[in-house]
Amino acid sequence: MDQPEESFISHLVELRDRLIRALLSILVIFLCLFPWAKDLYALLARPLLAKLPSGGQMIATDVVGVFLVPMKVALMVAFLVALPYVLYQVWAFVAPGLYTHEKRLALPLVSMSALLFFVGMAFAYFLVFPTVFGFMARIAPEGVAWMTDIEKYLSFVLSTFVAFGVAFQVPVAVVVLVMAGVVEPARLKEWRPYMIVGAFTVGAIFTPPDVVSQFMLAVPLCLLYELGIQMARFVKKPAREEP
Repeated sequence: MDQPEESFISHLVELRDRLIRALLSILVIFLCLFPWAKDLYALLARPLLAKLPSGGQMIATDVVGVFLVPMKVALMVAFLVALPYVLYQVWAFVAPGLYTHEKRLALPLVSMSALLFFVGMAFAYFLVFPTVFGFMARIAPEGVAWMTDIEKYLSFVLSTFVAFGVAFQVPVAVVVLVMAGVVEPARLKEWRPYMIVGAFTVGAIFTPPDVVSQFMLAVPLCLLYELGIQMARFVKKPAREEP
């Protein structure tokens, strides 16, 4: 009777230790980035500042916003830098309970998922932001000073990063569904028209109200779905094995 309880407690202790290590890694990197917090925010704001009219600038309506917002950006960057180590801690915790075939496939899938998330963020930063901000600058009514609060800008940027980062997980999600035996590749091809409609619906919801931005999310979603179908052709549901 004591063995299951001891095993459960030991797992909790291991989970606590790995969580502490992950948080400490983020904290250490954040402290290293602290002196360059303003520079990091300036880099993040560059796509918008480049599209503002001559002399245009951002504003801060919160008294402490000029301090807290750059700190949030530095913390976000620290998390992204520490993400490989954080994922390693997660992997080290769950790996002992996985089957052999799951161990062979889980690590590549997790690595690919993290890589695609970064690719989605880069796509948003280098392509989507300049397009969206350029569109907003062109449609601003004459006599209206187009400026934004730095807190609201950060919120917009983070939500866009998450939207594109999650959207770029489509190939991984398709492969996982095929591996789990939930769906067959042939059925995925039959769902293609519904996926296209869903992609444009998602694009309309998570992007600003212009056609270009909607296409810039919907088209990659469709292409990534096709990539997932092609990858799923080489994946078969393996037989059950002992851990």
